[in-house]
Amino acid sequence: MAFAENLKTLPRISHLQAIELLDASGSIVATIENKPGQTGSLSVYNHLGQIYGAITAEAAKKGLELYAEQTTDAEAHPGKHPNIDRLLELVKNGGMLRVKHAFDIGMD
Repeated sequence: MAFAENLKTLPRISHLQAIELLDASGSIVATIENKPGQTGSLSVYNHLGQIYGAITAEAAKKGLELYAEQTTDAEAHPGKHPNIDRLLELVKNGGMLRVKHAFDIGMD
């Protein structure tokens, strides 16, 4: 399945403002926000966090499958897709990132 089709199978993220990814020391290594250009990655990382409890090498492999054709593009163009590059790095070198959710409490 293509990335757009895979996204349709993932849990909704309208309640999320962002996800922070934390390394073993608790430092934030990345933030994925609920905004245009990042919602697909927010959906993938949210799903992986829910299923695996953290972004591990095993979770990263599943994430790369979900990104589908985007993974192929990321491999051909390092740096173009940083959220996919991060998963490729975890598969290659191992490690783990904890997922911390920031919820949208709807206070405009």
